Amino acid sequence: MREFTFHSSRITLIRLFASDDMANDQPKRPSWDEYFMGIAFEVAKRSTCDRARVGAIIVRDKRILTTGYNGAPRGLPHCDEVGHLIVDGHCVRTLHAEQNAIIQAALHGVSTDGGTIYVTHQPCLNCAKMIINAGIRRVVYAGAYPDENSQAFMAQAGVALQRFPWPPKRED
Repeated sequence: MREFTFHSSRITLIRLFASDDMANDQPKRPSWDEYFMGIAFEVAKRSTCDRARVGAIIVRDKRILTTGYNGAPRGLPHCDEVGHLIVDGHCVRTLHAEQNAIIQAALHGVSTDGGTIYVTHQPCLNCAKMIINAGIRRVVYAGAYPDENSQAFMAQAGVALQRFPWPPKRED
């Protein structure tokens, strides 16, 4: 314990030093990638297509610009209401999470240029093309999606594509 005098008032400061056991009980602060990917997984819970619950958030300068999840276009019935519309093995009733996040930015006049998109799944080719044209410079995704064309397009356009396994492995 240390004692200090401040303007004729006596202030006592006590500094507690946590033991190693107490320090290990404290959760570690997540990295920015962990933080934003965790939010993308929360956003995915709003998905209305149970074939793949996908979430996306667009971030610039550590600030969330928009979010998106896969679901039917505005005003149309969702898969969880009327079932899937399957064409060539894909549900075409829904927009993808990345598409919805980019559309929300356009709808509200928010520039995505130079941003990062965090997505629970690797973007497909159509989403990759939208990401490129939206000026997004980095894609961080958790789940793999077998689309080599998507990867090739983003590489050619200079968009960084980074796999971020989820949940992250924590070093305790």
